[in-house]
Amino acid sequence: MNILIVDAQGGGIGRQLVTAIKQNIPEGVITAVGTNSAATSAMLKAGADTAATGENAVVVCSRKADVIIGPIGIVIADSLYGEITPKMAAAIGQSNAKKILIPINHCDNIVVGVSDFNISRLLQGVIEEVRKCC
Repeated sequence: MNILIVDAQGGGIGRQLVTAIKQNIPEGVITAVGTNSAATSAMLKAGADTAATGENAVVVCSRKADVIIGPIGIVIADSLYGEITPKMAAAIGQSNAKKILIPINHCDNIVVGVSDFNISRLLQGVIEEVRKCC
């Protein structure tokens, strides 16, 4: 199973996703794509199998993924302080992959019903959803 994790800024959420998936779904092949080198580096250090950086990497890897995981902003153009380009958001949104989006209230994007961010509970939910894909 090809799992694509996309993150921006410092890659903190992506790093935690890579770690949790590697521990719980070792057969998954994780490609980490950061919108910048810091995000990519954080996910690679966490154990991603392959990694790349930038807009074209998001576009190309979105075509090959079975599952795409990241904060909800990855499907919203100009989100995450402008690091998600319209081309990135479209590529992820139009991909045939199952998308697992982490609900985060950030950068003027509010997800109603999301008040407290419990990363442990969210990571467990991500693992369950990835397992359903296979």
